[in-house]
Formats: sequence, structure tokens, C-alpha cells
Amino acid sequence: MCPQCKKNELGEYPLEIGSVLTEKEIGIIEGILICTNPGCRCEYPIIDGIPIIVADIREFIRQSAYSIVKRNNFSEKIESLLGDCMGPGSMHDSIRQYLSTYGYDHYGDLDPGEPEDSEEKPGSILGLLSESLPKKIEPVDGPILDLGCSVGRTSFELSRIFNGMVLGIDLNFTMLQAAVQVLKTGIFTYPKRKLGLTYDRKIIKTDFMEDKNVDFWACDVLNLPFSDALFSFGLSLNLLDCVSDPYLHLQEIQRILKPGSTAILSTPYDWNQNACPVENWLGGHSQRSQAKGKSERVLRSLFAKGDHPHAIKNLELMFEKQNLPWTVRVHHRSYMKYSVHLMGLKKMRQQNKGKI
Repeated sequence: MCPQCKKNELGEYPLEIGSVLTEKEIGIIEGILICTNPGCRCEYPIIDGIPIIVADIREFIRQSAYSIVKRNNFSEKIESLLGDCMGPGSMHDSIRQYLSTYGYDHYGDLDPGEPEDSEEKPGSILGLLSESLPKKIEPVDGPILDLGCSVGRTSFELSRIFNGMVLGIDLNFTMLQAAVQVLKTGIFTYPKRKLGLTYDRKIIKTDFMEDKNVDFWACDVLNLPFSDALFSFGLSLNLLDCVSDPYLHLQEIQRILKPGSTAILSTPYDWNQNACPVENWLGGHSQRSQAKGKSERVLRSLFAKGDHPHAIKNLELMFEKQNLPWTVRVHHRSYMKYSVHLMGLKKMRQQNKGKI
């Protein structure tokens, strides 16, 4: 659905394919989607096989311009030289750091050479995914949404585990490009940071090539371009404290889930005012309040049977796990270790009427 029409409360208008500029077996590589609302007709590009379906498309393209137009085929030496010239804090440096951190976490376990410089093993995101799922997997009736999919490993794993359709969404275009490259070629390539501006190029073979059940889109988790009650399972790993409005993120999860369906939510509550204004934090402040500033207590109170005045009545807390480990690699001498809170949520079949 058109996110611009949704944002402006004009109703639900489907998008249609306006033009196909480049197409291959895996789908449209370049094209344009158009809103069917005659009063809108907003255009959303498909670039590198990634539909970009966000409300403020101009702002997204402006902020992601470097990722969209940059070359991806530099030799390792030229990429290194560019990094030295642009220096720390540059867009080039920031992109490499993100790819290094999340690439190692998502695909490092498939690299036979890892762990090469530390006792810390890669793949802790897979440990969280394993902790979030029941030992006996039941079939799901409909598509699965992986919110904040990063470079895509969790989306591929969900497809393998459930043998169903999975859509991974994120707003980081560079990471989506890396995920789509795995889909196209089966190869994950990323710059693994050593120290400072020095990186090793890592090339990892996977068996995820042409997984026809998986796709990756650029979408805003706070304004999902989907109809109500569309998805049979939702996954939001370590995303809640990275969005500008965590409460709205929970509302959107509730909205797009089918009644009776489950969502998994995890977070280390690593609140940062650069990502989320303090007034939108769920806990982490106001320790003089009834919740004593405890994020776990505030989040728990938002679900069915909770005591928060704006509780999301249609999401019920089914289970939770505390203090699960998640390790993030910065460089070969620096790792951040988080203690993650994980929750299993279920959308109630009989929806209550209440303030959401």
C-alpha cells in the first residue's frame, strides 16, 4: 500500500508496477511502482532489485544517495585507499563499519577461517533467533515479516525453518544491497575491520542463492506499507531501541499481524537520543515514576492485561527470556556485549476495543 497515502490518512491504495526497466529471473532489477490513488500517484523506485517504499521518498533518496550511486566493484586496494583519503567519520567509513559489524554477526559463522582474531565466535544473532523459536516448528499460514533485517541472514534462516515466504525490510540501503547480492549470487562480501581504517575483504559462500521465498525491501517499520492482518509471523530483533518511536513500532506490529499470529521482539534497551528522543524511550528515565525507570517493566505493561493507560490491548505477552547474550564486533580488539530481553507476543483473535 502507498505509505504516503497512509501517512496522510487518505486510505489504502495499492501500488502498481508503472514501468520495468531491467528484469532478470529473480525479478525486477530496476523499475518504478506507482500509487493507484489519482490524487497521489507517488512514484517509488526499484533499485538493484530493492523496492524503496517509504513515505518521504525524496528525503530517503537524499540521505541514501551515497549508498545508491556508489560503485560496488572497487578492488580491495582502491577501496582501502579511498578509505584512507576520506578518513574516519566519513560516509564511506561509516558504511564499512556497519557492514563489518553486521556482516560478521550474520555470516561470520559460515567463514571457515573464523574466529581468526578472538575467542568471541560470530553468529550471536543466530543464537537469539534460536532462543526465540519453539523447539517444534508449526507451519504458518501466510508470509513472514523480518523487521530490521540488516544484511539478511535472519530472513534466510526464517525461510529455511518455516519453509515459507519471508520479507526482510530495513532502511539501510547498503545492507539491503548486501542481502540482495547473497540472493543473486550466493556470495556475501564484506569489509571486516581490523583497526582504525584498515579492513580485510571477506568473501563467504552461502547456499541461499535464488531462495524464491525471500525478498528484501526498503520500508519504514513505523509506517509499514501493508494492509492490516497480513503477516503470520513477525520478527523484530534488537530494533526497538533504534527507532524514533518504539511505541509506534509496536502498534505497527500489532496492526499487520493476523489474529492468532506471533511476533518475537528483543532489545538490549541501549537507548540513544540520536536514534530516539528521550521522551519516546520506554523506561531508561524518570526513575521517580512507578516503573522506577525500568524498561522491562514499562514494555511489559504495554501488552494485554498490562496496567499502562495506553496499553496495546491486542498484543498478549506469551513468554519472555531475560539476559540473553548478543555480542557485537567493533574491531579485532573491541567487542560490545549486550544482555538482551526477549519477548514472545501473540495477537489476540478477539480484538478488544481500546486506545491503541
